[in-house]
Amino acid sequence: MVHLNQLLADVVIPPIKGPGVVPSANGTDALEKIISQIFGVLTIVAVIYFAFTILIAGYTFIAAEGDEKKMETARQALTNGVLGLVIVIVAVGLGSLLALLAGIPNVLDLNTMLTNMGL
Repeated sequence: MVHLNQLLADVVIPPIKGPGVVPSANGTDALEKIISQIFGVLTIVAVIYFAFTILIAGYTFIAAEGDEKKMETARQALTNGVLGLVIVIVAVGLGSLLALLAGIPNVLDLNTMLTNMGL
């Protein structure tokens, strides 16, 4: 004998549809995309800046022609450039790790970032 409760439980009720906003599974998707794009752009700008700093410091070394002041300036610029590049790389790694732990996958995916920007 089948109970009435079991019959009611077996009935498939279609989902209610109507006007309004369909909620997403994760309400912070747009914020995550914006933050990811900002971090990606700032990372690229920082790497390019420090790479140019290293190149200019190398050129300054060549152009110093043995002058101690110019060589010291070039040495300081080279040190700053390499140190800045290392800091950017460590910051990206640490940021990616924290984002992964927070549940945000591929936070610095360049291909997705450029696709989302329409490029």
